[in-house]
Amino acid sequence: MDNDMVQGRKIRVVVVDDSALIREVLGKIINAAPDMEVVALAPDPVAARERIRETNPDVITLDVEMPRMDGLEFLRRLMSLRPTPVLMISSLTAAGSDIALRALELGAVDCIAKPQGDIGRGMQGYAELICEKIRTAAAARVQLPSRFIQQTATPLATAPGMTILRKEAVIVVGASTGGTEALREFLSSLPANTPPVLVVQHMPEHFTLSFAQRLDQCCAMTVCEASDGQPLAAGNIYIAPGHSHLSIVSRGGQLFTHLAQSEPVNRHRPAVDVLFDSAATLLGKRAVGVILTGMGKDGAAGMLRMREAGSYNFGQDQSSCVVYGMPRAAYELGAVHEVVPLPCMAERVLAYLCGQRKRED
Repeated sequence: MDNDMVQGRKIRVVVVDDSALIREVLGKIINAAPDMEVVALAPDPVAARERIRETNPDVITLDVEMPRMDGLEFLRRLMSLRPTPVLMISSLTAAGSDIALRALELGAVDCIAKPQGDIGRGMQGYAELICEKIRTAAAARVQLPSRFIQQTATPLATAPGMTILRKEAVIVVGASTGGTEALREFLSSLPANTPPVLVVQHMPEHFTLSFAQRLDQCCAMTVCEASDGQPLAAGNIYIAPGHSHLSIVSRGGQLFTHLAQSEPVNRHRPAVDVLFDSAATLLGKRAVGVILTGMGKDGAAGMLRMREAGSYNFGQDQSSCVVYGMPRAAYELGAVHEVVPLPCMAERVLAYLCGQRKRED
């Protein structure tokens, strides 16, 4: 949904959750914000259908497990018939994480975890984050299900005579809102002999292991949730865990992953800027930067430092982004060499690694 569509009026939200307490608390949080309002509450997807038809909301918050209709089935039907920005509200369980990731595949804009413990106090503590996520969803470009469901990504293969010339390269990637599916499309198209890839995706810590496992099933490269002290090796993708910053360190001429639970940067941990800064410091011309869809500007300053250190950088174009925030910020700083549609990103990065694209410093 375009920002212009909600400028000058409040963001209209429908809350769908089978818990009366969650509906009440979410309603209070949303209605307390000056720029948004709850226009309907629904205890399940069946009731939600009529409320959505009546109110035409800008954003829907949706629980993942509800009676009368499976939440994922409701989301699939909604995105097929009436594409609307959806913010998932998920429990902090392994099963809940997997369901939430499936919801993102079906077109949900983002997920937020339900608080544990005293749910009243916990949800109130989440008020700022919930409102931020709703604002982001209202500004998002809703993707059609065919973008995800019909796609069967095939890893690119180098043509006869083509080899990866920049074997010492390291690819660093940053993404946020909409990034889980953008990363799946990009990473699943890379061949198994691609240089090491390190990824920061803004995501709750309980989701990153499941996310890495799902990527590993569809990628030619090996995907893992990064741990501290792993040596970087070609054919491997390292996903930052949701609880720690991910960076690159050097010991004895070998590159390793490094995790740190230090203070958030740009309000995020992990932060893209932390990863990009380490690439700028250690790698110089060996680094390849990729910045994908996401709200805000995390990664923009770090990517500029990478370019100044000699890296070559790619930014996702506006038309293929769910939210054109982070790539726009990097482009406007002059950090991006090439602006690329998402479906072409793997091909363009591979062409650079194979020496088919001149550096444009």
